[in-house]
Order: sequence, then structure tokens, then C-alpha cells
Amino acid sequence: MTPPAFTGPRYNEFIQSQKVRVIDENGENLGVMFTREAFEQAQEVGLDLVEISPGADPPVAKFLDIGRFKYEAQKKANEQRKRQKTQEIKEIKMRPNIDDHDYQTKMKKVFEFLEEGDKVKMTLRFRGREMAHNQLGMAVLQRVAQDTAEVAKIEAHPRLEGRQMLMVIAPK
Repeated sequence: MTPPAFTGPRYNEFIQSQKVRVIDENGENLGVMFTREAFEQAQEVGLDLVEISPGADPPVAKFLDIGRFKYEAQKKANEQRKRQKTQEIKEIKMRPNIDDHDYQTKMKKVFEFLEEGDKVKMTLRFRGREMAHNQLGMAVLQRVAQDTAEVAKIEAHPRLEGRQMLMVIAPK
């Protein structure tokens, strides 16, 4: 039976290199010493020997409390995850013969979404005979592109897909 996969930094007897550069609990550099010797010194102080920089030559190890170290690392990761903003795609649907006031209302929402950092997918839906006049839809999407030019860039230019014309704009 194989042991479970090792996650996090190696510590104490799990450190595989023979020699390590040791830093004590106060941040003092104790120099390069054998891992066994450093581990014994850490036990005398009542702490663990934790491998901080395994890629260095020799690896850097520090006297720490491994439980506290893992807890603080987990807290830091959770904090970063909390601050991270995922970019969503919001959709605004219009018709080719949209009235001026309706257009202004839709554009207010578009600016709101762009301000929040989200992409906006503009969808124009054609019904019935409107398909014969898809240049009207193109004119509406060009107007949207002009109105949002200062705050957004066009990510996907207007294209016709069946009975819909699509355009994606993203914040600058």
C-alpha cells in the first residue's frame, strides 16, 4: 500500500536532501548543515524544520511550527481567492427597430456591466420580415460600438448567426 500524496512543504524527516541552509525562528542564518543535525536543533527549540525553498542549492529550511505555517498559508490562499474577480459575460438583447428611449435604457445597463468589469454580449434578434433588412441591425450594433468606444473595445465584431446578430464588447 502506497502512502498518501504529500501536499504542502516537506518538513522534519520528510526533507530528502542531505544538507540544508538553516534559518532559525528569529530569522538568523545558521548556515549550511546536515538535515539530521538541523532537525535535532529544531526539536530542541520545540519547533519543526520546514523546507521553505526546495529549489535552492542547498534547499533552505526554517525552524517553524508546521501547523501554524499551514494554517497561515491556507488563510492567505482563501484571502486571494476572495479578492479574485471572475469575468462574466452579460447578455443584452435588442431588436433592430429599437426606439431611442429603449436604446438609452439598454445602454445604461451596458455601461453598468462594463464598469463592473464584465464582458457584454449584444444580441439583436430578427423576426419575420426583419431578416430582409439586416443592415438595420448592423447600424444598431455600430451605434453601440461608437457609444462605448471610450470605455470598451470590441472583442467579437458583429456577425449574423441564423436569426440573430451578435457582438461582444469587453472593458478596456
